[in-house]
Amino acid sequence: MERLYTMKEASKLLGVTVRTIQRWDKEGKIRCVRTVGGKRRVPESEIKRILGIHKERKIMGYARVSSHTQKDDLERQIELIKSYAKEKGWDIEILKDVGSGLKEDRRNFKKLLKMVMNKEVSKVVIAYPDRLTRFGFKILEEFFRSYGTEIILINKEEKTPREELIEDLITIISHFAGKLYGMRSYKYKKVVGGAKKLIQDC
Repeated sequence: MERLYTMKEASKLLGVTVRTIQRWDKEGKIRCVRTVGGKRRVPESEIKRILGIHKERKIMGYARVSSHTQKDDLERQIELIKSYAKEKGWDIEILKDVGSGLKEDRRNFKKLLKMVMNKEVSKVVIAYPDRLTRFGFKILEEFFRSYGTEIILINKEEKTPREELIEDLITIISHFAGKLYGMRSYKYKKVVGGAKKLIQDC
């Protein structure tokens, strides 16, 4: 059964306003269907046609952890993504990386970006926002959307502004301490441990 998008969802994917889609519908430029209640819905095939997508696009999953000691967490993310895709009846291909969410040269993250820009991907499924990127998630979401790719979050973490700030500060300190001293060094552990204690005690 073909997916039907709400006007708001379609407007985000197409990069136009809801009013524009309504006008296109009246002018016959886009085919909308009506619900029992009379609301417009846009078929996925119409979204693809307007975006110039002529071949079936893949559904991708992406999982990431910061270090090799977190392999159990990586496997949990992968199982969560597979389970979600199975429930939806989707065939899914999963890419994974081991590396900081601040690193832009993650091998499979770069591969995913290239696939999105080539319009090969319809959806990207992730367990949590920070698995894809530590900062600028909203910008990345808009970027993907401009190529007709939807990011699906299985778990939307609800954190307080303070919790988010603490987590971001620790991530930045860990990243740069790792570059200076090495992730396994005594100095790295001392700097990061001290930073965590100082920030969390404030």
